Amino acid sequence: MTDPNQPTYDLILSGGTVLDPASGLNARRDVAIRGDRIAAIDTGLSAPGAKVVDCTGSTVVPGLVEGHSHIFEQVSKVGAPADEAHLRRGVVAVADAGTAGASTFAAFQRVVVEGNAMRVVNFLNVSVLGLIDFRFGELLNPDTLVVDDALEVAAANPDVVRGFKIRLSEDVVGPNWMSLLKKSIELAEQARLPLMVHIGETEEPLPVVLEQLRPGDIVAHCYTGKPHGILDDDKVLAQVLEARERGVLFDSAHGRSNLSFNVARQAIACGFLPDILSSDTSARNWRGPVFDLVTSIAKLVALGAPLDECIRRATVAPAELLGLAGEGYGRLEVGGRADVTVLTETSEVELPDASGNVITAPRLEPTTVVHEGALVETTPWRGEATA
Repeated sequence: MTDPNQPTYDLILSGGTVLDPASGLNARRDVAIRGDRIAAIDTGLSAPGAKVVDCTGSTVVPGLVEGHSHIFEQVSKVGAPADEAHLRRGVVAVADAGTAGASTFAAFQRVVVEGNAMRVVNFLNVSVLGLIDFRFGELLNPDTLVVDDALEVAAANPDVVRGFKIRLSEDVVGPNWMSLLKKSIELAEQARLPLMVHIGETEEPLPVVLEQLRPGDIVAHCYTGKPHGILDDDKVLAQVLEARERGVLFDSAHGRSNLSFNVARQAIACGFLPDILSSDTSARNWRGPVFDLVTSIAKLVALGAPLDECIRRATVAPAELLGLAGEGYGRLEVGGRADVTVLTETSEVELPDASGNVITAPRLEPTTVVHEGALVETTPWRGEATA
């Protein structure tokens, strides 16, 4: 006879260390799931008929939130496969960072937003063309920045468009970088949304760019090793610290060419962690050197960043930035979304940065992924064959 006082659960993640930066919990706990909700977080949870996953020795975190990616796969040569590169590697919500522009947004909505199980938002490229092909700068013709088109798309799609994106590299904007940046900031101001700015190989040093940015705007690729980064020798530029103090945010955004271990190591030693820890996954890097968000986390941990702070910057911090915290993303709480990623530290492997430098360090593997209460089939790490 069934005990009416016995709890009923569908799934129990048992014995792991629950690390939830949003609540401050960092302790060994079981996580019980019923339907698509978390039913309990406690010790010694059990229920007849529940599937039990042993997470002993692993870290149980909220489903990861990717703050910077490129997943417009069937339209842009830049797009990585969202499901394989993200969901099957522990990511449950993702922001595409400028792959779509106003003229391609309808396709982005149909192919990416409606075509994926993950929650997808984006930073709309200020160029109507979007980032269709890395070989051709989308703003070399400055007339492609059409303010009215961008405003119209943002106003009609507030559930998806969470900001705007401009790439400031010389091969993208040419000599018009300052006028295009100012026009982009005016656009973002009118829409009351943040502007994400790609740095690395800009025409002018970073402080000149930072002078233009507002609180809430985002500097992508803060650990780039390209000219005009955040360091002055082995110290973080005073202007970078001042910008952070007034509310400008910094995104790690690994990418194929924008994470330098040397820069990251020195910045982390100075206490400069990114506000958002992201992978900048694209078709050019999801098989390496980026691989996925959990590998990007492992790299910064190996360089001295605390694991709990890295998880914060890949869960609740991007969820808040992207307006997804109100939907329950980025945290583990009873009654909340049953989106959970279980991370297990593997043996040491060689991990590359974007410049060909290598460190030998433990890797993190998403050994169990739960999305909306259901177990997700995971994809093995794509670097295993070459590790």
